[in-house]
Amino acid sequence: MRTAHAPDLATVRVGRLEAFRRRPLLLGAVGVVLLAVAMVAGIVLGNVPVPLADSIAILARRLFAWPVAETWSPAMETIVVELRLPRVITALIVGTGLAVAGTTFQGLLRNPLADPYVLGTASGAALGAAIGVLVPVQIAVLGFGLVNLLAFGGALLAVAAVYRLSGGGGVGSMTSVLLTGYAVGSLLAAGLAMAMYLAGSNIRQIFFYLLGSFAQSSWPQLLIGLPVIAIGCVLIMLRARSLNALLLGDEAAVHLGLDVKRERLILLALASLITAAAVALAGLIGFVGLVVPHVVRLVVGPNARLVLPLSALFGASFLILADLVARIPGELPVGVITAIVGAPVFVVLLRRFRGGYEV
Repeated sequence: MRTAHAPDLATVRVGRLEAFRRRPLLLGAVGVVLLAVAMVAGIVLGNVPVPLADSIAILARRLFAWPVAETWSPAMETIVVELRLPRVITALIVGTGLAVAGTTFQGLLRNPLADPYVLGTASGAALGAAIGVLVPVQIAVLGFGLVNLLAFGGALLAVAAVYRLSGGGGVGSMTSVLLTGYAVGSLLAAGLAMAMYLAGSNIRQIFFYLLGSFAQSSWPQLLIGLPVIAIGCVLIMLRARSLNALLLGDEAAVHLGLDVKRERLILLALASLITAAAVALAGLIGFVGLVVPHVVRLVVGPNARLVLPLSALFGASFLILADLVARIPGELPVGVITAIVGAPVFVVLLRRFRGGYEV
């Protein structure tokens, strides 16, 4: 029997949640350590294990020109520098971008179930990639093939169409933007279904792109995609105050002196550009932009100044580790791993911190 002085279980959990919220720096330190461990594991582990000491020596010699004695084979150096390092960095930047974009969309829509693909980005990218598979032309620009280029263009065109058809981002218009996104996404999904029907033996390539992969990661792709995603993430973080104001509602944001339409357009454009670049680099990867920001917000509260950088840290770590799990047994789509891992963790945390979440 519960005594009069026994604390309620929900109260205890909320109390623990508040304790975490008072220590965001500790959570950030944990995120940095986890990211470092994930990167090391991503470089060292794989079908061909490379000793940690050799991996460090190879990177020190190739990246910093340190005079390290060569005790490894040329094949091992190629694996570390040309295959695993660009793959790990690509997973890092894509995970960062999707987490930051997801945080932005959840804040703009004031909906914790929003993700980076909510405005039809996924459908536009998927249709563009499918068209790229169907077109019998081989084009490569700065390491990007036709599939990647058309996926990037399709994602941006879908978002532009949604914004145009919804009438822009004025006060009180986000519901219209969201509903238009669903409508445009459904239309593009129909086009994707037709493209898959016509793909024939190439349908496997479309499916693989729809589930995401870092198998084709390379330095030329990374040198183009990294600045786009990194600059977009930094610009969004610099507008964390605007995102916090929009979380209070349009009327409150206007009273705080915010130009709602302008700030919303800038944030939508940046988050959409980040998502399109991530899609061009790795295909469609679900759950990172949905789960990571939501879980971070459960722990530290709704302040975008904390949620954005912490989501970036944990999104990068999550995707690097998911890709490591995907490639060890033989090159599984990384989107399958993010769903298998992300969904149960998401449900467990929601149940554990029930009552401690703030929109």
